[in-house]
Amino acid sequence: MPELPEVEVVRRGLVDHVAGRLIDRVEVLHPRPVRRHLPGPVDFALRLTGERFTGASRRGKYLWLPLDSGDAVLAHLGMSGQFLVQPPQSPTERHLRVVFTLDDGMQLRFVDQRMFGGLSISEGGAELPPEIVHIARDPLDPDFDELEFSRRLRRRRTGIKRALLDQTLISGVGNIYADEALWLARMHYARATDTMRRPEVLRLLAGVREVMVAALAQGGTSFDALYVAVNGESGYFSRSLEVYGREGEPCSRCGTPIRRDSFMNRSSFTCPRCQPRPRNGRW
Repeated sequence: MPELPEVEVVRRGLVDHVAGRLIDRVEVLHPRPVRRHLPGPVDFALRLTGERFTGASRRGKYLWLPLDSGDAVLAHLGMSGQFLVQPPQSPTERHLRVVFTLDDGMQLRFVDQRMFGGLSISEGGAELPPEIVHIARDPLDPDFDELEFSRRLRRRRTGIKRALLDQTLISGVGNIYADEALWLARMHYARATDTMRRPEVLRLLAGVREVMVAALAQGGTSFDALYVAVNGESGYFSRSLEVYGREGEPCSRCGTPIRRDSFMNRSSFTCPRCQPRPRNGRW
């Protein structure tokens, strides 16, 4: 699933290509991506025709396109959702689901192979859609409160990686960047949050920010064609990953083979030497 760096790359592309553009026509080619719009696909298309995109915003892994009416198109990419800006004569993508034809003749296309993502109209959601007010700010947000995050984290009784994946506590962090940040901070994913001291929390936050900024600079992480920017380009941060997906390869710090563990129906990758498993939740 795209995480903060990938979604931010898409957001920046949307700002460049669709901000200020009038929507001339909307075509919903499959009903599932607009399933959260309860009046249905026809109403979704009619409601948006003639509206104007005023920008593109993000909170965590959610995107929204504010409209000049004060409403917004709220989007989540799910596992395989893509926004592509294409000329109308370009070949139709195999998994094309929704098409916005803009007043400059270009098309904003929503492509989604697995269809876990989706679009909906958020009434009054131009500033912040009410559907996502429960989503926490992300660590790159200038209004992210480090001390409040530290207090909330240390009050919990869970493992640190589980906490990082909780989007109501800190948003935008998924499996890839959690593993990479924990490696940078030399912490095991099972470290108990209620044993962490504030300097350790801040060190971990620094690791989260470092890896996300580095990923942004390389266009995010693409393992296959399911994640691309709006111009169709892939991200290249997968070449810089230290632990994620590198089971059995040597740690770049100490040379110990990277270990993979099962974790919440996924995988966690650690260096056994740099990130020793805590005993009873403590180092």
